[in-house]
Amino acid sequence: MLRFSRLGIAVLIAACMPAHAMSPHPAFVDASSVVPGLVVELRYLGANNFVGARIDGYEKPVCYLTRPAAEALANVQRDLVAKGLGLKVFDCYRPARAVAHFVRWARAIDDVKMKSRFYPGEDKRQLFSRGYLASRSGHSRGSTVDLTLVTLADKAELDMGTPFDFFSARSWPGDRSVSVDAQRNRRTLSDAMRKRGFLPHSKEWWHFTLRREPFPDTYFDFAVR
Repeated sequence: MLRFSRLGIAVLIAACMPAHAMSPHPAFVDASSVVPGLVVELRYLGANNFVGARIDGYEKPVCYLTRPAAEALANVQRDLVAKGLGLKVFDCYRPARAVAHFVRWARAIDDVKMKSRFYPGEDKRQLFSRGYLASRSGHSRGSTVDLTLVTLADKAELDMGTPFDFFSARSWPGDRSVSVDAQRNRRTLSDAMRKRGFLPHSKEWWHFTLRREPFPDTYFDFAVR
């Protein structure tokens, strides 16, 4: 009969796990391993974002979150299933080096190739001062997530009135210039997230932070890999 120590069992389990399920930090988990059916589309892994390029620190399409945040998100997902809805994430844990990339981009005032799509009415030099970007992001603490609603049937995104990362007053959760359907969908998302302990952002309908985040003062910088 083979006998294994606890350490040996842990090593064996780890070896059998998919590579993407193993977090680079012991306090973080791959949210997809906790949230059934989570759709992941990390925008900063590619060029479909306001910078127009892959952002530093993003190497694989993995949504890392602290375990409490991932478990709370799993509860949100379970609540939404009864409505035929699910969650799609655009960004989860964000390395501090990615935030530094945003800061460098903001200083390159001539680089406005994505302006028409993501900030048509804003001067990029004011995106930080106006609260659309932060020099120290809550995402780097591991309990903040950017997301939207999708239908379970075909994973189609619900109309939220503006795209993700559209820097404009029209993206504020309470904006009334978007359609009635978009306003209703924003409320559905916000209500579902609030019910499970997440707090919304005043200027982004997609942005939520766990109320009792485990690392309120720690900004991590391990890569998403």
